[in-house]
Amino acid sequence: MKPTRMLLLCVAFTASTATHAEIYKRVDKEGHVTYSSEPIKGAQKLKLEPLPSVPPPKPIANKRNSEESAFPRVDQATQTRRDDKRRRILEDEMATEQQALEDARTQLKVAEDTPQVYTGADGKTYRNMAKYEETVQAAQENVRIHENNVRALQTEIDNLK
Repeated sequence: MKPTRMLLLCVAFTASTATHAEIYKRVDKEGHVTYSSEPIKGAQKLKLEPLPSVPPPKPIANKRNSEESAFPRVDQATQTRRDDKRRRILEDEMATEQQALEDARTQLKVAEDTPQVYTGADGKTYRNMAKYEETVQAAQENVRIHENNVRALQTEIDNLK
């Protein structure tokens, strides 16, 4: 690292730690700039303006209580009806998703049991393994999606009060 860069780095560090230090700048005959915190022959004292500072934000007096008081309240019976309705909706979705999962498993079984074939130019029948694997993987992915949905719905139902 060049000495002037090292000096500049040291000066920047010193300037950041000692905010009231006086800084001197000297440019020699070859154009090299030197900064120092001590007076140097031929150096000029730099007048640096203080950095602007921003005061910290004022703490908000219990923001949560003000939000809660502005939030509309419902009576216990209304909330119970809403919770029961949500439970019924989730249970209906669960039944639908379980049926979709069974259908996806059936489709996977069919995909695994059905070989993909094609007839070659010579008239012989060949197995198309790439197509078979693609079909089976798509069916497996469909089963995974429905299994994940069933788990998520079960978690939601379990979290209800």
